[in-house]
Amino acid sequence: MTAAVLSLWRHPIKAHGREEVSATDLIPGHTMPGDRVWAVAHEASSADGSEWVRCTNFTRAAGSPSLMAITSQTKGTDLMLSHPDRPDLTFDPETQQDAFLNWVAPLMPEGRAAPVRLVRARGQGMTDSSWPSLTLCNMASHRAVEEQLGKDLSIHRWRGNIWLDQLAPWHEFDWIGRDLRIGGAILKVRERTTRCLATASNPETGQRDADTLGALDTWGHRDFSVKAEVIEGGTVRPGDKLELL
Repeated sequence: MTAAVLSLWRHPIKAHGREEVSATDLIPGHTMPGDRVWAVAHEASSADGSEWVRCTNFTRAAGSPSLMAITSQTKGTDLMLSHPDRPDLTFDPETQQDAFLNWVAPLMPEGRAAPVRLVRARGQGMTDSSWPSLTLCNMASHRAVEEQLGKDLSIHRWRGNIWLDQLAPWHEFDWIGRDLRIGGAILKVRERTTRCLATASNPETGQRDADTLGALDTWGHRDFSVKAEVIEGGTVRPGDKLELL
């Protein structure tokens, strides 16, 4: 197997933007640095970041598809958010939450619980798993979904962390329970990632335009990517090879 890292992505605010990085220093027992550090609690949520809670406590693209079109860029302690329907916003999540809430409000559909506060994770990043996970995505599996739908798709529908190429489609599902080395880090693959309606939205426009879940159904599941835990820390960069241990 000659799989290699194609690209690395983090999502500073859960469901609100994506950011490519040139390298990441993985730490045992932690999510990817800078990933899902913040989440947006809605008016029906009591989440405060002190402990992991289910994703239903936060504003998500599954119910607010326009959020998928947000991109982000870290600038010191500030974040810059961009969206095709909003002016760019640069703000400090610690001290300028009102600026963010005013900026994101027009992207929310009517009838959804309104976002009311940014919550910072005090432990692990706020991924959708109760343990500190990061996601490994297979470009060949992505291409298989594209072929099934008969159209090109952005990889950002899947909001993954580490994208790998030079694999067979769905080969990543064979890694469950296995350790693997990527760059200087060792990870244990623990489970598949079950997907939701967020993946139906175009990350360029924020409009639902692809039946991604229906495409996955043709393989008898709604899974895309696998979740892994960092066992031994180290630096990972694009071009690094993957080795099963």
